[in-house]
Amino acid sequence: MEKIRVAVVGLGHRGRYMVQLAKNSFDFVEIVAACDIDPALWHETQWQQKVPMKESLPGTVFYEDYNKMLEENTLDFVLVETGADVHADFCVKALERNINVFSDIPSVATLAEAKRLWQAEQNSTAQLMTGANPNEWGFVNAMVDLYQKGLLGKPYYMEAEYIHCLLNPELSRQLVVHSPWRKALPPIRYCTHSLGPLLRIMEEDLRYVVCLGTGQHVNPDSLKDDMMAALFQTESGVMIRLLRAGAGKAAIGLHSYRVFGTKGYFERIAERGNAPAVCRFNSTELYACSRKLMEMPVDTMPPEYIDNPKAGGHGGADYALFDHMFAAFMAKKPMPISLRDGLRMTLPGIYAAESARRKGEKLTMHYPWEKEFDDDIRDLGC
Repeated sequence: MEKIRVAVVGLGHRGRYMVQLAKNSFDFVEIVAACDIDPALWHETQWQQKVPMKESLPGTVFYEDYNKMLEENTLDFVLVETGADVHADFCVKALERNINVFSDIPSVATLAEAKRLWQAEQNSTAQLMTGANPNEWGFVNAMVDLYQKGLLGKPYYMEAEYIHCLLNPELSRQLVVHSPWRKALPPIRYCTHSLGPLLRIMEEDLRYVVCLGTGQHVNPDSLKDDMMAALFQTESGVMIRLLRAGAGKAAIGLHSYRVFGTKGYFERIAERGNAPAVCRFNSTELYACSRKLMEMPVDTMPPEYIDNPKAGGHGGADYALFDHMFAAFMAKKPMPISLRDGLRMTLPGIYAAESARRKGEKLTMHYPWEKEFDDDIRDLGC
């Protein structure tokens, strides 16, 4: 099989893991080049790493200049693993050279970036794959399957919680050190893990949002709210409530979801202290579970990879992202999680953060494929 030539930009702990996953799990992947502004991330042993990257990737050329890396190599994909607040520019530059992109989420940091990125892909022969690993979790696929089989009916109200309250002080410190964007990014902006799975069973885009934040209580010196809550709504009235926590003392988390449908109900409730996560549903379309919740023996690992020892990363979801992306590329098919998907799950967080800044003002959301989006860029300035 012909090699798929891959480069990576951003060698933080996430970038280091993902490039090794691609190299070690897929024989047809060749890691051609790597780029970061900090050479120490290439030459020295880092956190959660046994040997320097220059030793584990001996045939890979290291760059400090991203533009130079793109110019000097023939690439099929660039893995954009930079900080969560600086993805768009790297993606745009690759797409302008007709290089496919795998970009972690959130997809963009501003509305203006969303417009630039959307236009760049529209003008490119390459595609962007959104690295939304929650969309690949086993229980999310189970939820989608229930919906597609008509067992949930039409969803009309949904909830998601992402409670990221790390009680391990050293792990919390290391995450901030190695992911400095975590210091100030409003929690609601990191909404993609929560909205992505729910949007898989929605035909409409989210249209309206109101959002409020708690302020700083757990850490008075923090630059962001401890918790933020947003209420989203579509034009037809479907609602999603999202709670995002960036600081707290609760021994719970991380991800919970609830779906209320016209014919059934689905929930995945995250860990609570010593109680493990649980996934349940009921449906009026099935006699056995028309009036009581039935527990489903599924969690993060996608069932198709349960017996695959290479299926690692976020419960197997990272492997699933690459597996599906490379398969689509080789079959010359659309990326399974498109740029449009990524913007649908990213932009609501930007509007929500602006709503909170305006003390809960209700905002109307638009997207780059709508003519009103340019007005939002000008009027909202976010």
